[in-house]
Amino acid sequence: MLFDNLQGLLRVVVISLLAYAGLVVVLRLAGKRALAKLNAFDLVVTVALGSTLATVLLTQNVALLEGLLAFVMLALLQWAVARLSIASGWFRSLVRSTPRLLVEDGRLCAEAMRQERVTRGEIDAAIRASGTGRIEDVGAVVLETDGSLSVIKGDEKPLTLLRDVRR
Repeated sequence: MLFDNLQGLLRVVVISLLAYAGLVVVLRLAGKRALAKLNAFDLVVTVALGSTLATVLLTQNVALLEGLLAFVMLALLQWAVARLSIASGWFRSLVRSTPRLLVEDGRLCAEAMRQERVTRGEIDAAIRASGTGRIEDVGAVVLETDGSLSVIKGDEKPLTLLRDVRR
């Protein structure tokens, strides 16, 4: 069966337009961070927003205003966690991970790779994507808090941006 009735299809069209507009307003008010992938909590909020939107669109027993309230609550929770992370070191360490050094001065940090479950192939791909062709030319590869790999090219000068990176 393609659909139950035309009223159901019309409901999806109307609710989609309204829920989408409401989500755009909430995201604009929440700011750029609302869809950033800065840490695990930001990812959870982004996924939850998408799940909430789908639920509002396809579940007839969830009212539009309930869905919009859920959007607002998720944005407020994300804002509160960000503010608490700035204000409190212990809270920041609770909700955010620490960047991890995986390559230092062209040498793999095997124990860190094992603990973080990162393969040599993933590191090689990140190094290639940075435009570098030799691991010996890499000063550092860092597993960032959002799960991405940052590649810093080697130099004679000491790397000053590794102070908060766990070795």
